[in-house]
Amino acid sequence: MNLPIIYEDEQLVAVNKPAGVMTHPDGKTSEETVSDWFAARYPESKDVGEVQKLPDGTELTRPGVVHRLDRDTSGVIVLAKTQEAHAFLKSAFQNREAKKTYVAFVYGIPKERRGVIEFAIGRSRKDFRLRSAQPKAKGLLREAVTRYEVIADNGTHSIMKAMPETGRTHQIRVHLKAIHHPVVGDTLYAPGRPEDLGFNRLGLHAYRLELPSPTGEPRILTAPLPEELMKGVEKFPEGAARIASI
Repeated sequence: MNLPIIYEDEQLVAVNKPAGVMTHPDGKTSEETVSDWFAARYPESKDVGEVQKLPDGTELTRPGVVHRLDRDTSGVIVLAKTQEAHAFLKSAFQNREAKKTYVAFVYGIPKERRGVIEFAIGRSRKDFRLRSAQPKAKGLLREAVTRYEVIADNGTHSIMKAMPETGRTHQIRVHLKAIHHPVVGDTLYAPGRPEDLGFNRLGLHAYRLELPSPTGEPRILTAPLPEELMKGVEKFPEGAARIASI
């Protein structure tokens, strides 16, 4: 695996993860993950991070991993090279000091061009793979907040800027489905919908990540949209200019 590095220093490395690549092993498949790549490239940092214990007792190492992206979501992800950096960055995510901006291609055009989605998220009662923002979702309902802004539309679809303030599993996908504008190509939360815009993948990309640093100056990490999503941008008037202005 050859992941594009978008930033690197002595404490961390940030890469532009392609869609279809897992952040870390899940104990179910043997495919190479971002954390596998990290451990191979930075063997001196292979013990940095946390160990995940599965229900059957199996322990999985997650070298460098501070946060994660869904397999089908592309974009910026950061990995820590030292245990001190891992603790600092982990705290930044937990305390909502890490500012995340995603680009989402969605079906339809939201009536409100900008807003805040504040639906708590639990597990779906119909499918164990899914999360749900419905009041009768299964299990503990956890607070979830996503700010959004429509930056372009072409009459049938929209490009949205989504800024999650919490980090729930599938949060943006669940919240956009909840307002009836699911992400294009989302086979989990918009099954049966046409992929549209020429996509054969999920239309969601982690575009920018702003992180605090020990010196107090923020690090702003940007992952350019991959070619397959840029082809979708071309289907929107002034789409490229709108993306560049984020």
